[in-house]
Amino acid sequence: MTSRRDRVSAWEPNMSQKPTPDAIEEAATEVPLEALEPATLRRLAEEFVTRDGTDYGLRERSLEEKVEGLMEALQTGQARIYFEAESETINIVATPDPAVR
Repeated sequence: MTSRRDRVSAWEPNMSQKPTPDAIEEAATEVPLEALEPATLRRLAEEFVTRDGTDYGLRERSLEEKVEGLMEALQTGQARIYFEAESETINIVATPDPAVR
């Protein structure tokens, strides 16, 4: 059985390079999953996990593994999608684990 950390690391880029959820929320609008067609959500996930500068740990994962991990994180609320109108960009941000705070 895989741990939460293993699942998240399947898609999650280096956290030190990502904006914080609070900073994203101030400048962006959250996009509910229900607002996106399934095919659009899938393409967004594929684009996100293939962005330059990602680090997936000791073992490189397949595109499918990365996308599945991200989709699970989005559906369980472990990650959220934000649209930033000024730059017209979309970002996916890991939701902080309340147990870690």
